[in-house]
Amino acid sequence: MKNHVKVTRMSLSITQEQLAKRVGATRQTIGLIEKGQYNPSLQLCIAIAKELNKTLDELFWEVESE
Repeated sequence: MKNHVKVTRMSLSITQEQLAKRVGATRQTIGLIEKGQYNPSLQLCIAIAKELNKTLDELFWEVESE
């Protein structure tokens, strides 16, 4: 699943570790989410979006290319 978590997190100068602690996840989980190798629960998606001050659509919505 492609997402904009890494770009957004880095633009806010937040480390994976910091984001993980704030949303109740592990750094490894955040890394896998950023790589698109882990499908987070809706609850975790919402927590990440709130922490990064973005909407779910802005972080996780997949736009199909035509």
